[in-house]
Amino acid sequence: MRRILPSTQALACFESAARHVSYTKAAQELSLTQSAVSRQIIALEEFLGVALFKRTRHGVLLTEAGAQYAQQVTRWLQGLERDTLDLMAHQGEGGPINLAAVPTFATRWLLPRLPLLAREHPDITVHIDVQTRPFLFADTVFDAALYAGTPEQVARWPGVQALWLMDEEVVPVCSPQLLAKARQRDPGRAWLPVGPEAIARLPLLQQSTRPQGWRQWFDAMGVDAPRALDGMRLELFSMLAVAASQGLGVALMPPMLIEQELARGDLIIACPQALRGNRAYYLVTPELAADAVPAPALRAFSQWLQACARQARSSGVQGLVP
Repeated sequence: MRRILPSTQALACFESAARHVSYTKAAQELSLTQSAVSRQIIALEEFLGVALFKRTRHGVLLTEAGAQYAQQVTRWLQGLERDTLDLMAHQGEGGPINLAAVPTFATRWLLPRLPLLAREHPDITVHIDVQTRPFLFADTVFDAALYAGTPEQVARWPGVQALWLMDEEVVPVCSPQLLAKARQRDPGRAWLPVGPEAIARLPLLQQSTRPQGWRQWFDAMGVDAPRALDGMRLELFSMLAVAASQGLGVALMPPMLIEQELARGDLIIACPQALRGNRAYYLVTPELAADAVPAPALRAFSQWLQACARQARSSGVQGLVP
């Protein structure tokens, strides 16, 4: 079936004119005459059957429909240009992956492992943008998403297939200096882990997006903790990690997101008893037709990511980078 698409030249003229709100500046940018830009935009309006600009004595102004269309055209052209440059750079081999990802997982778990990907697949380039909520792949340039959520949230995401990578387990972590205050012990044993009862007596750091986190952990440990809801509230795991390393309290965190702090000794596991929640990490991709084949770069990335996740699951602290 023939596609209903305007010419890329007309779209380029429209995008430039919309950005500058000027045919003259668009012509200068594109090395065309003003009349050539005008003809291209008139042809585009006739093709669409919609007015994109209002002509005034002082120049042109975008119509409401033109302003909305300009946003979409800008995104399409930028994506086309990026994919073209990537194809030229890779000479048809490997290629780019446009990945949407939850920020802390991408920064603290994925990025430290990307040098391994580069060594195994030097022809694959991963571009990462932050996305925390489900979206429609058709409205974006993303090839895949790294998503943290519950099985129910993943099941409600339309038009995708989700590959489970690992469950999220949280443990209490804090600075060594704070843990040393938890209980009177010999100096050489001051930083050894303590029990849940001792954790209940320390200042707690709360995650605002999971206000019941500490209460759930103490309930699972069978410990009465009247102050389970008290303490500084922070939104992101990355904020909790910094606050905990500064001795402000005990944070409930997945060890895989604080690998560097644990390796440096800025944070230690205050109590080894973990709580597995109902959230997990998934690689989400658009659902393919029965006869469709995934792009080689995405297939290789998916296989590599699953191997990393298997290593993380088999590790005692959820996959410390070797």
